[in-house]
Amino acid sequence: MKKKILVTMLAISVSAAMIFGCGTAAETPAAAAEEVQTETAEVTETEQTPADDAAEVQTEASEDDDQAKADAVAALIDAIYVQERTDTTDADCKAAKEAWDALTDAQKELVEGEDADPDYFGRDTGDASKDDPRNADEIGEKEILVVSFGTSFNESRAEDIGGIEKAIAAAYPDWSVRRAFTAQIIINHVQARDEEFIDNMDQALERAVANGVKELVVQPTHLMHGAEYDEMVEAVESYKDKFDKVYISEPLLGQVGADAKSLNDDKKAVCEAVVAQTVADASFDSLDKMAEDKTAIVYIGHGTSHTAKVTYSQMQAQMDELGYTNVFVGTVEGEPEETACENIMENVHNAGYTKVIMRPLMVVAGDHANNDMAGDDEDTWKSIFDASGYFEKLDMQIAGLGRIENVQSIYVAHIADALK
Repeated sequence: MKKKILVTMLAISVSAAMIFGCGTAAETPAAAAEEVQTETAEVTETEQTPADDAAEVQTEASEDDDQAKADAVAALIDAIYVQERTDTTDADCKAAKEAWDALTDAQKELVEGEDADPDYFGRDTGDASKDDPRNADEIGEKEILVVSFGTSFNESRAEDIGGIEKAIAAAYPDWSVRRAFTAQIIINHVQARDEEFIDNMDQALERAVANGVKELVVQPTHLMHGAEYDEMVEAVESYKDKFDKVYISEPLLGQVGADAKSLNDDKKAVCEAVVAQTVADASFDSLDKMAEDKTAIVYIGHGTSHTAKVTYSQMQAQMDELGYTNVFVGTVEGEPEETACENIMENVHNAGYTKVIMRPLMVVAGDHANNDMAGDDEDTWKSIFDASGYFEKLDMQIAGLGRIENVQSIYVAHIADALK
């Protein structure tokens, strides 16, 4: 009612202004009408305040509810982001995925925990159905157990780890080839997200015992004799008396050696294989042509505080011995120190190269390759090299060693050596 009275009075004011006010007849009604509109809006705004307050409260309540649901999923993810399998692991994995699926797209973006984030379930890493977990029974009396750290990147798991397993299976048709991962965190991730069940070491060894395996070959896909290799050996040793024969094969690069100059045939073969593949994937005729083009190759390994870290220095020494002057070896962890990102970057720049191809020196192109090497965050190798301003072109080759045929043949040869 008050609003109607005010509008009427304002309308009378407009009429009076048109008759008695100053200014032109054309200008005065417009000005008066604008004044009426402004004052009416003020009245309307005043009258709508309680409704606005209610809407704001409702919005805040909705946002709180969204965050609460996202936090609940983050807690479920954190609960399975662990390195120990328990009696509730299967149920916990299922619960986490069901809770994630119940979220809206907006709520999924709010998921943030100690280890949880929207990428845990939301990132597209390829088609999981293309991978074979190799966890079937009916193994027979002769088994080759291929042991990997593992990866949650589906394409890399199928191409890199799966590529090695297939090559071994083709070379040893009389043996059953099975898989084990040492990272329970990754096993849980793949199980929760894709419903793919991969054995850990205990499960795989128990499966072998239950199936009556008498001869067991354990082939690690690990790069070197590092901490993961040591833990694998310890696990196998605890089951050794349950088989007639157990053979533990060499990791990809063979024995570590005493110092940076300790080289071997395995390291040489890997260097030759990965460089040849990198050159081919970059569409160059040769490594020399790449050098003439001012293009360097930077290989990035994981790095480790284990004494086996000297292996990365050996790989650089092997590249140098082969005459690969435009090839540089670094590590994500920066151990050994000379392999740190900034050191490698300065070496490449000082050598006069203006273009760089980065590729992982890792069996699997997983999280480190996709994120630490080629990711867009400011602390990745790609971003640090780009921010330096030294280089006019950076290319990423995200592919693990495991998919290179000549690398696969090294694993096959290691099994033959173990069986001797």
